[in-house]
Amino acid sequence: MGSAHGTSSVYVKALDNQMTRSSTLLRMNDKLGQYAPTLYCRVTMTLISLKDLEAHLWHAAHIITGPIDASDYKTYIFPILFFKRICDVYDEEFADALAQVGDEQLARGSMFHRIQIPQECHWKDVFAETKDIGQALKDSFRGIELANPQLHGIFGDASWTNKERLSDELLSTLLNHFNKVNLGVSSVRDDDMGRAYEYLIKRFADKANKKAGEFYTPRTIVRLMVNILDPQANESVYDPACGTGGMLLETIHHVKDNGDDPRRLKIKGQEKNLTTEAIARMNLFLHGQEDFEIVRGDTLREPKFLKDDQLETFDCVIANPPFSLKEWGFEQWKSDPYQRANYGLAPKTNGDFAWVQHMFASLNERGRMAVVLPHGVLFRSGAEGKIRTQLLKENKLVAVVGVASNLFYGTGIPACILILRKQRPREHHDHVLFVNAETIFTKGRAQNTLSETQADEIYRIYDSMRRSGPTAEEIEGIARWVPMSDIEDNGYNLNIARYVQQPLIEETITVEEALKDFQQKLAALEQAEQELEALLIKEGFEL
Repeated sequence: MGSAHGTSSVYVKALDNQMTRSSTLLRMNDKLGQYAPTLYCRVTMTLISLKDLEAHLWHAAHIITGPIDASDYKTYIFPILFFKRICDVYDEEFADALAQVGDEQLARGSMFHRIQIPQECHWKDVFAETKDIGQALKDSFRGIELANPQLHGIFGDASWTNKERLSDELLSTLLNHFNKVNLGVSSVRDDDMGRAYEYLIKRFADKANKKAGEFYTPRTIVRLMVNILDPQANESVYDPACGTGGMLLETIHHVKDNGDDPRRLKIKGQEKNLTTEAIARMNLFLHGQEDFEIVRGDTLREPKFLKDDQLETFDCVIANPPFSLKEWGFEQWKSDPYQRANYGLAPKTNGDFAWVQHMFASLNERGRMAVVLPHGVLFRSGAEGKIRTQLLKENKLVAVVGVASNLFYGTGIPACILILRKQRPREHHDHVLFVNAETIFTKGRAQNTLSETQADEIYRIYDSMRRSGPTAEEIEGIARWVPMSDIEDNGYNLNIARYVQQPLIEETITVEEALKDFQQKLAALEQAEQELEALLIKEGFEL
């Protein structure tokens, strides 16, 4: 946090200087009346680097530190960020339209704008307020949502009018900070805006510690899962527990990085939490994605994506659902109208396999899925064991990828990635690919991390073994195709250590090295005894 904050301070000073130089232009623009906001944006516009944008946005969090808990930063920072962005983009679109048609009223027409900004709901209207700023924000958010049905609820439900938490002075400071940068497309590229947004999500997760596990999955884990699924531009992608939309966004990056058009993707997601669902939609908008559908609701109890009263199906389904959810909807699933419990009913107090079955039921005939779950799904018996056994017997489970422990925010328990497909190549039948990547990570003091390079290394191992098929030679301690007969012998227990285990490396030292080590430790012990004796004498103890 120290380096980012330092960068932020330097950057804010530069922006202050820019604002001072622009004050004359602002006064000139004021004389031009209602064109001033647009002209000001165009005159002072410069392309902002991703690093500077990240520093500026992170500095906004420092402004509200104190009255706002770290776990709630997202509730307040993101709506203002999104508000500023859409108003700056609107001003750019208005300026371009005005240059084309020469008529102000016509230039405000809906055909020229992706998002409509009603009168009195623009950033400049709120920025001009000096009292009851929270109410002005709330009114503007409501006005924009009413004018744009696709944005319903996107600004969340923060208590903007609670002056004990958000005084007019604090909100004025926050708005002034955001007002120092233009967030239009000409100043901030869509991809940079999205990347900076992801940066904020991660920083908020770091700051909030365990609470953040609800809404942030390490991006490199997501990258690994998306690489495994390999979504194509003309395919559909669905995340039933989409959080802030990180997994859906990674599919966009994946398609774009492979040289195709991500706008051809069909993207859908469902999220239970109101604020988080709104952030997911903001996130996708800020990345320039326009063709997507994110809905709010309890996926296990009330799935929203239906066709002819049955689950809609997709090419790729990806998720990191809440681990071992206790209240997941057991009673409803006893008579589930969507036939999701075909392989058995998950335990009443653990929804892990309910998520697996919902995702699997959401696959079309060529569909594949990747899901992150705790290691317990690999070996727990009872109802979970029965479901796991049926999936294995029907050759639906492609691979198990074990990753290092303490990579996920909010939990230190090790996790695994399960890969399933509706249809598998005939030559892969009766085998499961195991990848043990528990040693591929970077150790940290409080949190282990997986770098992009390490995530790609795991993917290369997986992809190489997948392409070679069950005849591939085992990579000792790392990867192996395991025949179903071995899994059956183990009672359909998928504990990775039973099939792929890191070889034990015994440390060997010479007698001379051992003697030298003993002498050093003995000398250190003698030194400690002398220091203790001197201390006791000093304090008056008789020895």
